[in-house]
Amino acid sequence: MDIDRARTFLEIVHSGSFLKAAERLNVTQTTVSARIRTLEDELGRQLFVRNRNGARLTPAGREFERYAQSFVQIWERARQQLAVPQGRTSVVALGGELSLWNPLLLDWLVWMKSAEPKIAIHAHVGVPDQLLDQLRTGVLDIAVLYAPKLMQGFKVTLLLEEQLVLVRGTKPGAAGQGEDEYVYVDWGPLFAAQHDANSATFGEPGLLVGLGPLGLSYILRAGGMGYFRKGVVAPLVQAGELEYVAGAPEFTYPAYAVYPEDGEARTDVGAALDALRKVVAEGRRETTVNTVLPIG
Repeated sequence: MDIDRARTFLEIVHSGSFLKAAERLNVTQTTVSARIRTLEDELGRQLFVRNRNGARLTPAGREFERYAQSFVQIWERARQQLAVPQGRTSVVALGGELSLWNPLLLDWLVWMKSAEPKIAIHAHVGVPDQLLDQLRTGVLDIAVLYAPKLMQGFKVTLLLEEQLVLVRGTKPGAAGQGEDEYVYVDWGPLFAAQHDANSATFGEPGLLVGLGPLGLSYILRAGGMGYFRKGVVAPLVQAGELEYVAGAPEFTYPAYAVYPEDGEARTDVGAALDALRKVVAEGRRETTVNTVLPIG
């Protein structure tokens, strides 16, 4: 089976439309239709029912989906493994959201270098939809993100449950202004729903940012308050640069690892997942110690 036909099939499943699949694959809709028609001829089964609203899978299409998924993943895996650097035994590709790289995934990279030096690492940074697309097409072996969508053929494992806490900068803002300015950080739809239920607590935000580190840097320099990950702000609170806002609600912010159902059967991917769990456990122990014995 042609790899492009399998990828085209999966893109239609993902987007729900021949037209959208053509746009994402950067080919014409005629090309997409021709690939699916050839695939259906080879399989002897109709895979999609097309209508005005797009395309939906037939029972045969639903059955074929997991095979197409495996085929694309195996092809991408083979392509990566054939390019294994000299002195390494395999390659593991892991991607994560930007805010998860420091410290969690950075700690994971350091751990892997020490514990699994024979495994080469491909590290990717991206937004959730991009990471899931790369996982679905086999570019990634593991994706680490906050709010993954469930996909057929993949497992979702909870890694850690962080808390988002409201903190205030202790330095005055420019010209003595901005100390109580509320900075809204977009932590995704789950946070937005929880936040909106408590919106009267915060007032109208003076600034909205889409990246946690940017919002935190702004508050440290210009004053104000906002929600940030507890593990990130704890050292800054201990150093006196931030302070917790008493009585403010806290919000749960879980992070997950997503990987193919057969991922743990691979020695290298299994080792990478074990390393993630160990890094999370180590981080919890350090947080507990630092809470009991403040640094500095």
